[in-house]
Amino acid sequence: MEITDPVLAARALVTERHPRARAALLCGSVLTARRTAFSDLDVVVLLADGADPYRESLRFAGWPAELFVHTRDSWEGFVEREILERRSPLLFMCAAGTLLVDRDGAGAGLQGYARRLVAAGPPRVTAAELDDRRYPLTDLLDDLAGCGDPGERLFIVTEVARRTAEFVLLAEGAWLGGGKWLSRRLAEVRPGLPERLAAAVGSALDGDTDALAALADEALAPAGGRLWAGYRRQGVARR
Repeated sequence: MEITDPVLAARALVTERHPRARAALLCGSVLTARRTAFSDLDVVVLLADGADPYRESLRFAGWPAELFVHTRDSWEGFVEREILERRSPLLFMCAAGTLLVDRDGAGAGLQGYARRLVAAGPPRVTAAELDDRRYPLTDLLDDLAGCGDPGERLFIVTEVARRTAEFVLLAEGAWLGGGKWLSRRLAEVRPGLPERLAAAVGSALDGDTDALAALADEALAPAGGRLWAGYRRQGVARR
């Protein structure tokens, strides 16, 4: 039987699969104006301590659905690792989600904690980390300038665009994102920049790389610009 309302469908899914769940949240674009015909039910489920965490994709009541099942300890461990990478889909899902089930206050507590972590922002970026990003982007820009092969250009261009966007976010101390969320995070920090990058990528794929290189240089400038000569990182000798 199909259920057209996403909240009702997600609640029925939790009732069927985890009737004793401590808490559950429906998350993602399905709850927003950005919902599309391909939006799925992203459901975070919190189980009692000692349960086995897992992730599962399935179809339920006419919906594609993904279950992210955790205990409080496994949730915290997972989010901790994601925060170190400055990109935590699970954290943002829980911060913005809609509570479906909250038997003992654990759901409200988890969501409040997630919102505080989101507001606190990612770990502070160091000058060395920015240099470690400046160097490969500089190298890619040299490759882009000298590339005459359309196949190679495709991958150089897309990599320059991704690294440019990530560099802006890192330099601004903002959260990173992947796929559509990289564009959305970038738009929050620099409105209009995703559209400028898209236009520059289109031109670069046709062989005119000037606009894309200019945007990369614009991103790099506050951190000292391009970096190649003089970059050095000490390795660790094996014993």
